Parts: sequence; structure tokens; C-alpha cells
Amino acid sequence: MSTTESDSLYDRLEQMPVHEVLTCINQEDKSVPLAVERVIPQIETLVNATVERLRDGGRLFYIGAGTSGRLGIVDASECPPTYGVPHGLVVGIIAGGDGAIRKAVEFAEDDTKQAWKDLQEHNITAKDIVVGIAASGSTPYVIGGLEDCRRQGIATGCIVCNANSAIAAAADYPVEVVTGPEFVTGSTRMKAGTAQKLVLNMLTTATMIQLGHVRGNKMVDMQLSNTKLVERGTRMLMEELQLAKPEAAALLKKYGSVRAAIEAYRNGNGIS
Repeated sequence: MSTTESDSLYDRLEQMPVHEVLTCINQEDKSVPLAVERVIPQIETLVNATVERLRDGGRLFYIGAGTSGRLGIVDASECPPTYGVPHGLVVGIIAGGDGAIRKAVEFAEDDTKQAWKDLQEHNITAKDIVVGIAASGSTPYVIGGLEDCRRQGIATGCIVCNANSAIAAAADYPVEVVTGPEFVTGSTRMKAGTAQKLVLNMLTTATMIQLGHVRGNKMVDMQLSNTKLVERGTRMLMEELQLAKPEAAALLKKYGSVRAAIEAYRNGNGIS
């Protein structure tokens, strides 16, 4: 039996006071960053492979089912506003289609051929890299997708939470974060899902830094899509260029991005 499906270390949960339930969940959650830490070398290898392909004009795809698929979609959807990259650079695909984001689609994860069909809708090529996400490491949708990618010469990675899984065997760059039994037996949206989210954060953040979308510690290519982000961009310019707020705000409005505003100002083009 996989460790994600093994019995919880706790029992009679329904008899526990709420405080004890929360304390025990928190205790289990503390183990997740340590599990991630143990596989940083695997994550580094996956990051390097991803950077290499994106620099060469490729894209990063995630495929997954259920919670895993949703986490991939969340990570992909956050890359454009955070780093100013095109929406098609990082793509999240979930078994059962977009409707499965909100409502589970029965048996969608059991089709070994559907992931490749879904990937083909995006005109996937050998320049791209596909990362399968699955807590169990045994999801047929993901296994089939990675195996089909391999047959087509497309690089593959994975994020799984069991050791020696079929999905890891189908991946060129496997990341195996063994998180152990869940507080509620088999509820992999808990520790396993947290581990997957942490790894996804590391993967795209490190990749975008390597691709030049961060300067210092600032997301200089972020989209100015709301008041909070405009204010953040204004503060970046105030700090970087030693400007007063009105001038920084006007500069940002004129050039539309922090990077463009900095470059324009340093090339002698102010707000006049």
C-alpha cells in the first residue's frame, strides 16, 4: 500500500475536541517542509530542465487530476500576473476538463489516453516539458500522458508523494516528496497537497528568476492589474530610482511596467 493511502497515525477523530484536531493537523503539517527539503536536488534538476526548454521557446505543461490538477492550474494561472509572461507559457490541464476545476468528474482520471489528447489541443512539441502531478503516483491519466510524451520525445517531470511510483518511472525528472499518512486517512489534499503546492512554488519561482523576470527581489514584470499592484509598482520605483511618490506614479502610468519605467528613466526619459 502507498504511504499516502496508509492509515492515519491518529484514530477516533470524531471524538477529539476541536483544539486537539487542529493541533494534530498542525503537527502533521510541520513535517511537510522537511519532506520537501530532502528532495531539493530533485527539484533543482527539474528547474534546470524547465529553464532550458523555456529559454529555447518551449512551454511548461502540468497534467493532473483532482486536487493535483487544480494545484497545477492555480500555479500556471498565477505566472502571467506575477511575472508578466504570456498566458500560454505555463499551462495547467486537469482530467475532465475545465469543469473539473470546480466539480469532480467521475472516472476522468482513469483514462490513460485522454491526457495526450488534451496536450495535443495545445499543439505540444518536443520543445516543451510536461510535469505530471499526482499524490499517489498512480493516476492513469497522468501515467498515460507522461508515457505518450516520452514516445514523442517530449521531456517529462513529475511531483508525487510516494516513493517508487509508476508516474516517477515515466518521468525524466521525478520529484518524489514522501509525506506519509494523512491525518484523515487518504485525504491527500492535506499534507500531499501542501507539499505539491510548495514544490510548484519553487519550480516556477526559480524558473522565472532564471529567466530574468525578477530584479533584486522584485517582480519587475508583474501586470498592473489592480490598485494594490499599482501601489506596489510605485513603491518599487520610489525605492529603485529615489523618486517621490507623485513622480514615480506618473512614470509607472506612462510606461506601464516597472521594468520599462526603470529603463526609460535611466535612459534619460522621464515623465515629461
